[in-house]
Amino acid sequence: MPAKDKTVNVAMIGQGFMGRSHSNAWGQVSRFFNSPHKAVMHSVFGQADENPAAFATRWGWQNFSTDWPALVASPEIDLVDVVTPNKMHADVAQAALEAGKAVACEKPLAMSLADARAMAQLAKKKKANTYVWWVYRRCPAVALAYQLMRSGKLGRIFHVRAVYLQDWAGESVPLLWRFDKKIAGSGAHGDLNAHIIDMARFLTGQEVTEISGAISETFIKERTIPTAGAAGGIAAGSQGAAAKGKVTVDDAVLFLARMSGGAVASFEATRFATGNQNRNRLEINGSKGSLIFDFERMNELQFYDATAERAVQGWTNIMCTHGGSHPYADAWWPDAHLIGYEHTFTNMAADILRVQAGQEPVVPLSDFQDAYETQRVLEAALLSAKERCAVKISAVK
Repeated sequence: MPAKDKTVNVAMIGQGFMGRSHSNAWGQVSRFFNSPHKAVMHSVFGQADENPAAFATRWGWQNFSTDWPALVASPEIDLVDVVTPNKMHADVAQAALEAGKAVACEKPLAMSLADARAMAQLAKKKKANTYVWWVYRRCPAVALAYQLMRSGKLGRIFHVRAVYLQDWAGESVPLLWRFDKKIAGSGAHGDLNAHIIDMARFLTGQEVTEISGAISETFIKERTIPTAGAAGGIAAGSQGAAAKGKVTVDDAVLFLARMSGGAVASFEATRFATGNQNRNRLEINGSKGSLIFDFERMNELQFYDATAERAVQGWTNIMCTHGGSHPYADAWWPDAHLIGYEHTFTNMAADILRVQAGQEPVVPLSDFQDAYETQRVLEAALLSAKERCAVKISAVK
């Protein structure tokens, strides 16, 4: 429901890498966007040893708390933003829903399919506004791709090729929480494949109907016990002792899939693709054309128009920075004055505020039910890898 007095009081649960990204977004959104409602950075939660007071001061939160149940229940809060490690998503989100709040949750939605289902069902029961931070939808290039596909520019879709490649998880990286199934739920699969599954569903408008085959691998079986966590980003500055512990998540997962509109798809996520820092790349081939997006060149979209005269057919590189022509671009800078990763969060915060005010987002947002469908695909791929067989999504309840 729209918040009172044209403000949305936000409580953020969690800190860390995502906490910085979300704090920046909530602090910037009403400066750059003519938002129908203003975001108020009301309170942030952190564990006592995280020093939430210092975090609040640095990032502009008005208050801080070490008691998240009390915070999400506070009548002063309109929207709860969940940026904790995955193991806390379900508990925090469900408590916020029970308290009548709108909820924005980091991805993947939950540790397990059962938790994701419960979250989606409760959101439906409460008729609550829910949002999941698939921020790559908010790259102007991806939003433009969505608009082009909905206008029929690609025709019938034949192929989806999706990869998310990183290379930060070498042997020297200690046993951070991302390598612990009890905290993370899964490894590269839930962290990275989740994004490209969402992107494929979002852009094509098709659902994954079958996992035709999958493989999962953990390359580094043991890692040193951390003595210092990451100083920034994912693993930078982390240190380990001599003692080692077992890695309980995947390092890489690859799978093949069929989609509801007849397209076939391939997905690959890994933290060991040396030389690829954050290559979230999607290629879609259709009867009338093709698209390529690569996050390492996030301001650009490649488009091939197969309906053009054959003599001039070729890949066009579109710089998606022109206000008035490209989604979100009018909020930012002049042509080719590039935006970055942090702007995707601000673009999403702007769309959340639009929906909170009863307006339409620039391109569709994902809610808990939508993210649950992505979680089903994640679950089916792991089952396919374990059983070494095809798995129909309809069998994954």
